[in-house]
Amino acid sequence: MLLCIDDVRPVDFCAAGLDFTKNCTVIQLMSIVFDNVFEILRENVIGNLRFTCYKAINSTIFAELCATVSRVKSPKIQPRSNVASDQPITPVENHSTGRVTINDVARVAEVSVSTVSKVVNGRYGVAPTTITRVHQVIDDLGYETSLVASSMRSSQTNIIGILVAEFEPFALELLNGISATLRGTKYDLMAYAGNLSPEGHVGWERRSLSRLGGTLIDGAIIVTPTVEIPNGSVPVVAIDPQAGADTPLTVDVDNSVGAAKATEHLISLGHRRIGHIRGRDDLKSSQLREEGYRQALENAGLELDEQLIQAGDYQHDTALEATQRLLDMPQPPTAIFAANDISALAALEVATDRGLSIPEDLSIIGFDDIPAAAQSTPMLSTVRQPLHDMGGHAVKMLLALLQGEEVSESQQLPAVLVLRDTTAPVATRQSN
Repeated sequence: MLLCIDDVRPVDFCAAGLDFTKNCTVIQLMSIVFDNVFEILRENVIGNLRFTCYKAINSTIFAELCATVSRVKSPKIQPRSNVASDQPITPVENHSTGRVTINDVARVAEVSVSTVSKVVNGRYGVAPTTITRVHQVIDDLGYETSLVASSMRSSQTNIIGILVAEFEPFALELLNGISATLRGTKYDLMAYAGNLSPEGHVGWERRSLSRLGGTLIDGAIIVTPTVEIPNGSVPVVAIDPQAGADTPLTVDVDNSVGAAKATEHLISLGHRRIGHIRGRDDLKSSQLREEGYRQALENAGLELDEQLIQAGDYQHDTALEATQRLLDMPQPPTAIFAANDISALAALEVATDRGLSIPEDLSIIGFDDIPAAAQSTPMLSTVRQPLHDMGGHAVKMLLALLQGEEVSESQQLPAVLVLRDTTAPVATRQSN
């Protein structure tokens, strides 16, 4: 380990997220720094610690740092209570942070810091009686290194991870249902946006699982994955799964029937040229919604113009471009069915900017029924996914898996047509 000191200022440690007060002494500050470094590395780094200074530093700071290292290498042993007795052990807390440190555990257990580290991390070379004593002291003092250390000791963290590509309206509504269902259980919730990583969009869920699975979370609910998710280190349930053969248990709605209902509604209003802004090519939901749209046209005996189908990718900006292409056609559609509400709202935005009256000049219907659908002007007609219930079903399935129960069937919920203000009968001048 290489530890460099160069113009140490309080702001540096605050930015690093370390617990720090203005009245903290130099030695206390160095102790905080060292404790945090030690807990991150999870190993006895003292023996390999060396100091490199790129310019002259205050000799007092350097002396105090050396004293801190010396103290950690050879902690003074304090009298230990009988851990087998019922007498509580008084914690020797870090005075600047008020929390119990690994040094306190070592002092009370009368062992070295490296021994405590070995016990916490389940390494070899520690006598069984010492392991028992250290664990007892950890419990009595209330010492907790991290979620990682906790999972190493118990093989559980009691945390469920919700992995999303981004915190967009669809995912947030699912989170509401997930958190409500988890209330009252022993599990906490960790929401993780994997698509924010610099590695890029595709494969974010596999990278997220490799980072979190088995150490920080006991199981995961993955929302709209970009790749197939094989069985991994923790149980997984997918919402709106990727289209493929190798998928985990899933929760979704009847996308094909929902899309057919939306398209049939537009047909019933007299629309014959109906555009479709499709979703992500890799998601089963997108494929099924397009199939439902095509099937409804076929059942009505309407010939499909393939140019009426434009890629929207479930994204606002892409859907803006798709709508522009549809409305720029020599014979533009009189209605648009968008594969999700975000795309439908984008279509509404483009049409309004062009001076079109909705729904008199153009009918628009979406899919999902996110809160923004009922808040738009005019209010968006759509197909409702019971997102709250979908999140709840995913949690129940995952909890069953964590309890060792056999769960073999995925869940599919019905889609419901919700008619508001953006669909109307086709105008006579449009149909001619």
